[in-house]
Amino acid sequence: MDLSYNAEDEQFRSELRGWLEANIPREWSRPGFWSSLDREEAFALRRDWEARKAEAGWAGISWPTEYGGRGGTPAQKAIYDEETVRASVPYTVNPLGLTFLAPSVMVFGTEEQKKTIIPDLLFNRVIWCQGFSEPGAGSDLAALSTRAEDQGDHWLVNGQKVWTTNAMHGDWIFTLVRTNPDAPRHAGISMLLIDMHAEGVEARPLKQMSGESEFGEVFFTDVRVPKSSILGPVDKGWEVAMVLLSFERGSSAMGQYTGFRRELDQVAALAKGRERFGKPAAEDPQLRQKLGASLVELELLKLHSLHILTAVEQGRELGFEASMTKLQWSEAHQDLGELFLDVAELSGQETTGEDFAGLDPLQHSALWSRSETIWGGSSQVQRNVVAERVLGLPR
Repeated sequence: MDLSYNAEDEQFRSELRGWLEANIPREWSRPGFWSSLDREEAFALRRDWEARKAEAGWAGISWPTEYGGRGGTPAQKAIYDEETVRASVPYTVNPLGLTFLAPSVMVFGTEEQKKTIIPDLLFNRVIWCQGFSEPGAGSDLAALSTRAEDQGDHWLVNGQKVWTTNAMHGDWIFTLVRTNPDAPRHAGISMLLIDMHAEGVEARPLKQMSGESEFGEVFFTDVRVPKSSILGPVDKGWEVAMVLLSFERGSSAMGQYTGFRRELDQVAALAKGRERFGKPAAEDPQLRQKLGASLVELELLKLHSLHILTAVEQGRELGFEASMTKLQWSEAHQDLGELFLDVAELSGQETTGEDFAGLDPLQHSALWSRSETIWGGSSQVQRNVVAERVLGLPR
């Protein structure tokens, strides 16, 4: 495992850090700035920022140059993730399109799809959401029932999707539908690209425990979809989806590590400033043990991320080993959220403002972390994958 970056990668880090320092508005790092904005205003500001990054050449870091990317190495993408988190750059408004769809279009897309979808993603002109989960098909994705019937010159789509990130902001959705109901469970599924503004498409928000509505449910009622709006071969959508998901699970978690490590420092500082049994909470033996355990857990995440990064740089196929990354970072962050609530005690459960608008960033992160062991493949599913496909244990 390589624990260092080469000179070229460090030069990339230096250039990126300099550009970020020169271009990020100082007010963005002011405590409470983002929570003081209307949610739609904040979304528009983040969207504009990403477009400016792309114009300056700081988007699509590891994408091939022929698609407008920088042609960077996996190490440079990991550095980009680290530095943007360290600089408090707001989280992307188009994560599903940039992480999943764009590289999948590069693999499966027609030339026309590559020419239209990828540039609009790179410059954030089109926001994409993902339609996989359904009320009766969550972790068992192959049980999906949304149907697309062949009508000759178009598909006719009917069904429902749920837990759809960016449903309320999405312009388009890439979604799995059943195109052959008589085929075996994992066959007869296709990946359709559907205009969210088309007649018959309805998105409804789902309120989260943080007060936000990043998720939504999407209903399709007799939606006409052009035959050309399919990614990959007809009835081969399961294979397309597995490749698509590998682009998330096969990546290094250095960005997550950097953000979580900063949160741990903030929790430790909070413990020093709070009193427990007449002493600073940080002196409580049980709490100190929990703080130390969280630090060890995060440092192991860092080492695992460097292991994954080294493997990718060497051209190794990660395969099902990538499930370990999702399992490790999601559970490490959830443990950190619980640690914050241990330190903050009852004050960590208090909210101010209407509709949770006054949530402390650590409160928001702790609430959000509850979902991380579910979406993107639940921890139970990931453990089964690791046990069967990595360790070779019997079913």
